[in-house]
Amino acid sequence: MQKNKKVIYQDLGLIDYADAWKLQEEIFANTVNIKVLNRSNLDAAPTETPNYLLLCEHPHVYTLGKSGKPENLLVNQQQLAAIHAVYYKINRGGDITYHGPGQLVGYPIIDLDNFFTDIHKYLRFLEEAIINVCAHYGIKAGRYDGYTGVWLDADKANARKICAMGVRCSRWVTMHGFAFNVNTNLDYFQHIVPCGIDDKAVTSLKQELGHEVEMAEVKLLFNNYFCEQFEASMN
Repeated sequence: MQKNKKVIYQDLGLIDYADAWKLQEEIFANTVNIKVLNRSNLDAAPTETPNYLLLCEHPHVYTLGKSGKPENLLVNQQQLAAIHAVYYKINRGGDITYHGPGQLVGYPIIDLDNFFTDIHKYLRFLEEAIINVCAHYGIKAGRYDGYTGVWLDADKANARKICAMGVRCSRWVTMHGFAFNVNTNLDYFQHIVPCGIDDKAVTSLKQELGHEVEMAEVKLLFNNYFCEQFEASMN
């Protein structure tokens, strides 16, 4: 099969988490179905699988991954309602995280058979794209050994996470993705043990720079660096 290096980009804007999750599942299922049909009908020319990148923001929501601990949510249903937040248990990897306005959430739903079949390399490429966005704003970001995501001052006592990641991959098709704190209200992280890590802080571009950042610019930067990492074109 000819490798498909094109990525379909959709900016979903501010969208309810459940609606975005449903859209992801539909795209994911369609892509997996194409792969199954290709493998069951070897006499026909294979159908190319699509690759998507969905970017969005969500109203206040906490999500718990398959390996997460429910006790890392530190508030009950009544308290969730008081802070205008909701809670979902979902089918990605990782523990609990927060999504909300001012945070750039990215859902690449791509067929890694079109790129490379290495989930660890995939995560490192996503991290590198975020690291490059941070560098654009003069912020030196990097990785923290043993953890996914993007960190600042990872080798110091004041290590803090600026981007969390949690993905699902089946038949080399990915879904879920990353949550990059741009202008995020960091107070919402006080209601969870972020990613199950209780001794590290979280931060944002706004927190580090001392001013808000234009989300449209961050999206454009990320898309450019994403395409560089994956040697893809976007439409």
